[in-house]
Amino acid sequence: MICTICEQPIEDGQPFKRHARGDRLSPAYTHKACRKPASTVPFITTWSSEITADPLVIPRGLTGIGYAGEVASDRDDLGLLWQRRTESPGAGRALHGKVHPARQRRAMRELLCQVCGEPADSDDRGVLWLIEDAGDGYLGWPEDLLTTHPPICLDCIRSAREQCPHMWKGSAAVRVGRSDVCAVYGRRYTLGRLGPLPVEAGVISLDSPLLHWTVAGQLVRGLNDCTIVSVDEELAAHL
Repeated sequence: MICTICEQPIEDGQPFKRHARGDRLSPAYTHKACRKPASTVPFITTWSSEITADPLVIPRGLTGIGYAGEVASDRDDLGLLWQRRTESPGAGRALHGKVHPARQRRAMRELLCQVCGEPADSDDRGVLWLIEDAGDGYLGWPEDLLTTHPPICLDCIRSAREQCPHMWKGSAAVRVGRSDVCAVYGRRYTLGRLGPLPVEAGVISLDSPLLHWTVAGQLVRGLNDCTIVSVDEELAAHL
């Protein structure tokens, strides 16, 4: 067995933990000593002080949706309607697992580290990403992968593997030579008799006619020219 955090064998007698991988047949294993309690709040995490009541979604004729009492900050420069959140990071309680739409959007557009908010690491092979579930999902993975996770910097990659339970199930460090913002993840609506009705959450392409019926929550990038790399080797090369 190989630990998914340190990538070293789990020897006889060493305490370890088995992690289920959803629909995948093979489980993942980690040394118990490698798993650390969360001590860092990622840049893209929402804080309890930033949660607001969801505004009323209303139709904009037959062409899409908007908010009642909509303000300029509810839309981005492409005119896309975004989930509303205030900005007060550090105030209240960190809501791990809840992504802050505006900070995620900024990190994806500017290629900032999802953990610290500083520029992600980049070299001649591309920008550094840490991707969940280093996988066997399809031939050529992770080429053409769509992700809502912003990239990462070398200072944060080790702590992300140690502290994020999602990464304990398996992850891969990837140098991405080319990535493009191509979609949003959000809640899609349809026009009902009494107003817009939520249909489903999912990925909506930026060229889809459904985009104007969507409340976006996260930007999506497509990853191309990918090279899987070793975390240890990446860190050693930058000492």
